[in-house]
Amino acid sequence: MQAVRIENLKKAYGETVAVDGISLNVTQGQIYGLLGPNGAGKTTTMRCLCTLTAPDSGLIEVAGVREVRAIRNQLGYVAQEVALDKVLTGRELLAFQAALYHIPPRQIRDRIDSVLDLLQLEPYADKLSGTYSGGLKKRLDLAAGLLHQPSVLVLDEPTVGLDIQSRIAIWEFLRKLRASGVTVLISSHYLEEIDALADRVAIIDRGKIIAEGTTNELKAKVGGDRITIRIREFAERHEAEHAQKILQQLPIVQSITINSAQGNAVNLFVTPEANAISEIQNMLAAVDISVFSLSQSRPSLDDVFLAATGQTILDAEIAQSETITAKGKKKR
Repeated sequence: MQAVRIENLKKAYGETVAVDGISLNVTQGQIYGLLGPNGAGKTTTMRCLCTLTAPDSGLIEVAGVREVRAIRNQLGYVAQEVALDKVLTGRELLAFQAALYHIPPRQIRDRIDSVLDLLQLEPYADKLSGTYSGGLKKRLDLAAGLLHQPSVLVLDEPTVGLDIQSRIAIWEFLRKLRASGVTVLISSHYLEEIDALADRVAIIDRGKIIAEGTTNELKAKVGGDRITIRIREFAERHEAEHAQKILQQLPIVQSITINSAQGNAVNLFVTPEANAISEIQNMLAAVDISVFSLSQSRPSLDDVFLAATGQTILDAEIAQSETITAKGKKKR
């Protein structure tokens, strides 16, 4: 059964296109990941899904319903930024949230006790939320999003800024939710988070889905291993381009790019089973190109993004930041 269906979703802010024809289907009981750099369109897609932002066009359906109020009854939404009233206790905040959801008064106490237990917040429930750590605040935010027992939980960057222990605790909680039949739609730019949690992944760049499937399916499309070569610790662009021109002659090379964020490192994807390291070393030695470092690794989700766009997620975020800065200077 489909929990979420989105077809040809579009949203622009003036001349800036945030979402450009996104379509996706999420099966009930899945953890579905949206992966991409900051500014890719993940948050806008989620806000449109949760009826917080009106799309310009497209279809949104949740648990078989399309009307705004009906969709809201099916969804729990946890935004990236935690907004809590610091002068209220955790229990008081949940009671306030329960009233907003129009939960019948006689059910509120049991609902609050249930989510406090689920997220292991009972020891902190009667303390002021302003005294909570970042991890506790996020868990309280998750508890609030589950009070009305939604069939779909939508999480926008749920672990950003948290320490590793808090992140792992939230991962385990999300796995328990999936086991109970709740569908989870999660956005992140943390590669390892999506790799560890998601049953299926949509990789988004510049408002479009550029790849979709299970993590294993996506990695298999990349092909063989990734080889990263650094000519010098901080090579000049022309040095990397010279090595790129030489290495792309090798039959084992499937694709080759230069990563400026890694000091102009040369990244190659090679055919499976290839004796890549020795062939690369021999080819470079034959033309007197020295190697500062060379590493080999299995394909990652970042490699999927790299193969589709020619840059890593980090590169894309740097480029996005530079674009925003340049636009700001022009307005001045």
